[in-house]
Amino acid sequence: MQIQWYPGHMTKTKRMLTAQLGVVDVVIELLDARLPLSSKNPDIDELAASKQRLLVLNKADLADKAVSAQWEAYFRRLGFFTLSLDSTQRTAVKPLAERVREIMQPKVERMRTRGRVNAPIRAMIVGIPNVGKSTFINQLAGKASAATADRPGVTRGRQWIKVRDISSKGGTETSDFDMMDTPGVLWPKFEDEQVGIKLAISGAVSDLILDRITLAENLIKILLEIKPVAIVARYKVSTDINGIEKIPRQILEEIGSLRGFKMKGGVVDLERAAITLLDEYRGGKLGRISLERPE
Repeated sequence: MQIQWYPGHMTKTKRMLTAQLGVVDVVIELLDARLPLSSKNPDIDELAASKQRLLVLNKADLADKAVSAQWEAYFRRLGFFTLSLDSTQRTAVKPLAERVREIMQPKVERMRTRGRVNAPIRAMIVGIPNVGKSTFINQLAGKASAATADRPGVTRGRQWIKVRDISSKGGTETSDFDMMDTPGVLWPKFEDEQVGIKLAISGAVSDLILDRITLAENLIKILLEIKPVAIVARYKVSTDINGIEKIPRQILEEIGSLRGFKMKGGVVDLERAAITLLDEYRGGKLGRISLERPE
């Protein structure tokens, strides 16, 4: 199942990122905590090699907590700063702001010795489509500054956001911490087919270009390997027949049948079953599931 999705605006975004990196101090890359490696854009490593880097494992509430801790340790060994959070929660603001200030403390001290006491910290937010950047930005700003939607490709232009002053009750704007929001961007070619499949499962790739039935079957295949109980508990299906494991298509048909997704003649509507499975996985209704672990 070869998956490639690289709209024209992503090429423009990459050029914009390159042009704007000179004015930022730290690059914050949002990853999907359920698939941190697959959701990490390799192009960012090259573009931002000279900058301080903070990897934020977003949607941590949807991932296995123990596995996320393993991923944080993995990335720290590679020299990155890390943080796991759920950007839908207002409590995400304080640990993020504190971590950025911690990262930038040496530079802030150097600037103070030169007389630049109130120079702002500037951070660039990057990440793949649908990783939650706009929700993240809105929490930091304390208001709806960025458009959000449960589909990739909503943000199309850069914008500067002032982060709320975390030391003030209720939150006010402060001039010492600015963030640049950027559109979600992938890379032109997924060398590993499984990376493309996982990104599509997470919603980073537009559903309009995919065979959703095949994609749902791939999700079932992964879940059977890492957490079959998630399917059984949610859909009340069996994963085997007389000790022989069912294939993903059989399980998808059973999900559709039990949900009452029938077409003319009683045929199971597999498309509707596939959409339901993908939506419920993305919404966390199957539980906290990490699709990959660090080796």
